[in-house]
Amino acid sequence: MPPLQIAVCGPRDCTPADAADARAVGRLLAEASATVLCGGGEGVMAAVAGGARSARGLVIGIRPDTDRTASCDGLSAVLYTNMGEARNAILVWSADAVIVIGGSWGTLSELALAHRRGGIPVISLNGWHVTDAAGEPLDTGYTADSPESAVATALSALRR
Repeated sequence: MPPLQIAVCGPRDCTPADAADARAVGRLLAEASATVLCGGGEGVMAAVAGGARSARGLVIGIRPDTDRTASCDGLSAVLYTNMGEARNAILVWSADAVIVIGGSWGTLSELALAHRRGGIPVISLNGWHVTDAAGEPLDTGYTADSPESAVATALSALRR
């Protein structure tokens, strides 16, 4: 059986706290021998790649473009899709679980695609809170309060 592939999604323009969380998530996933999938750009993507690589992890970047100069450091390999935001579907469908850190419109689309796909754990760490038209919260999966709990939740859900 191939190693688990866990996507980590988050904004290019992230907060320092989100970057720190992403670095920790990347390191913890690598220590658990999971392959990390990300968008391969700046912000959360670069932070998770750096964290995973610091623990000698395998990190695959799935880029929306073909610009080889736009990829972040720390990637083991890069898929240049030239598909724009449609690459979010490739990222989500390639993952055994999705961890969402922080929030942006692109991150929201990844969260929505993961839920629409179904059948995989989706964990949010300081991410989106989605409500219906009446203001009632929608189930967006698991909520974590730390990088450790996000990774533990993903791994535990995959073992079930």
